[in-house]
Amino acid sequence: MYPRRILCFGDSLTWGWDPESQDRFPPEKRWTRILARLLGKDYEIIEEGLNGRTTGFDDPIEGDKNGRRHLVMLLETHRPLDLVVILLGTNDLKQRFNLHPADIAQSAGELVKIAQRSPAGPGGRAPLVLLVAPPPIGPLPQEAEIFTGGEEKSRKLGHLYRLQAERLRCFFFDAQEVVRTSPRDGIHWDAEGNRAFAEALAGIIRQAL
Repeated sequence: MYPRRILCFGDSLTWGWDPESQDRFPPEKRWTRILARLLGKDYEIIEEGLNGRTTGFDDPIEGDKNGRRHLVMLLETHRPLDLVVILLGTNDLKQRFNLHPADIAQSAGELVKIAQRSPAGPGGRAPLVLLVAPPPIGPLPQEAEIFTGGEEKSRKLGHLYRLQAERLRCFFFDAQEVVRTSPRDGIHWDAEGNRAFAEALAGIIRQAL
């Protein structure tokens, strides 16, 4: 039997942004690579993190960051997939999008539905989906003013994402159970956060698959 293939679809939290260096974590410190090590050779982890990616909204400044467009292509690119992990929503909190938390959660739910309708799983079936709610952001430094107003909205995402997961009958995890954003920028995770998240996800994935 081939290794269980898992697509990790996300933004800079999946890409591995280091809030200290303002660059990418080395592979051994990114949660995706830690997860691969924890799960072992029977699993294959596919990293698809893009800085600035949204759940499904066009960014007028940063270019093509629309996750809804990207996911359709990536499901075809990487099939067959046993599981799709969706970790998005932080960038939707940027002030320029002016979105209600319920809009963000519903848009994340649309990503779940895209995966559930796809034939990208083994044998042409749909892959399983794990929807992850990003942890609340903040406190934000002055230079993070593009997220002004996002702190309060972000605190509502965990509950709203859970409702989406229940409605769509997919797996769910609220990252704030194990992760807090770095005080350095209020957005990204430090090395310890990456490790804690990978450990929590490994347990969920073993149960799911």
